[in-house]
Amino acid sequence: MFIPVKVLNLRILLKILVIGLLIIGCSQKESENHTALETINSFGLSVDTLIEVHGTINQGETLGNILIPHGVSDRKIFTIAKEAHEIFPVRSFKAGDEYYIYAQWDTTETVHYFVYVRNPIEYVVFDLRDSVRVYHGKKDVEVKERIFASAIKNSLWQTLESQKINPEVAIKLSEIYAWQIDFFRIQARDSLKVVFEELFVDDQPTGVGKILTASFIHRGEDFYAFRYEKNDEVSYYDEKGNSLRKAFLKAPLKFSRISSRFTTRRLHPVLGRYKAHLGTDYAAPAGTPIMTVGDGVVTEASYTSGNGNYVKVRHNSTYSTQYLHMSKFAKGIRPGVVVKQGQVIGFVGSTGLATGPHVCFRFWKNGKQVDALREKIQSSNPVAKENREDFEMVKDSLIEKLLANTIESNP
Repeated sequence: MFIPVKVLNLRILLKILVIGLLIIGCSQKESENHTALETINSFGLSVDTLIEVHGTINQGETLGNILIPHGVSDRKIFTIAKEAHEIFPVRSFKAGDEYYIYAQWDTTETVHYFVYVRNPIEYVVFDLRDSVRVYHGKKDVEVKERIFASAIKNSLWQTLESQKINPEVAIKLSEIYAWQIDFFRIQARDSLKVVFEELFVDDQPTGVGKILTASFIHRGEDFYAFRYEKNDEVSYYDEKGNSLRKAFLKAPLKFSRISSRFTTRRLHPVLGRYKAHLGTDYAAPAGTPIMTVGDGVVTEASYTSGNGNYVKVRHNSTYSTQYLHMSKFAKGIRPGVVVKQGQVIGFVGSTGLATGPHVCFRFWKNGKQVDALREKIQSSNPVAKENREDFEMVKDSLIEKLLANTIESNP
């Protein structure tokens, strides 16, 4: 059959057109697949085609010192500093902090992103593409519950450290039990079981979250702590629903040791004769912060030849406390100043009649000095009646966690 040449050419053109459309469609799908497979790094940035430079900020190093060698102009640096001023000033950079540069190297070097790492979780992105944009970011945090049980050897801190438990756990426990447990009188028979949250970023442990519950056996007595949150307020209670928080802390220092106790007859280390020692001495390195054990008003912040630098705080009509031999007072501490429980009022020293750095802690009741370690102080408010049923449910669930098979132990 005879087919005109024009018709034949038209059919060929149509076939070429169809093949071309198919090729374009396949290319688009490949492009879409490539976009879909594009990876996002832990800072939420697409950096597949970029080269990463990782560094640490040196003492005195500026943003210009870091970026100018990578081809960023002085003018651009000025723009970055201006845009960052209200969000994260470049003067806030600290020596030792990490940073990342993501740049593209063609014929000329072009920095797309500069990332300043504030801590394992928080970071600041400086997006340098076209106009400068600066914003804060946070990495995803994975929370895992962990159970730890151990006999206490030497100290709480050393026990946890020997088992590679984050020391934040010791700090948090000392704050929770500050009113119940004298951490300077830990005994070999003491033991601990605690359920806490451990935080992970990029599969690496980065910190400690909540202490959910704990059981601390101290001097033969079991002290429970149950975390309970209501109306955005978090407190710790014992098994009866009584608050662990009391009017006074057990001691004015977080970690130390008792070097001398309250007694009516002690050989004075400086005077060389026997006299009453109506306080408790806590030995600690010079400069260790000293905290007021309760809310109150500073009545004295002065110096005498015997007491050295000292502060006295009146808590109410019944109780006052005194802190002797300070190296110096904390900023703003003077008579008439209101202080809060746990507030730093001075620092350990050896002023006055002292042979070494320590704080002599004195406790006054109705105008008479008494042994602070023997005083029984009532707890603050217990769980409210209307929340009692809810607390019991929370407590029961936490007890189940405490009774669960212990994952780690140190006999």
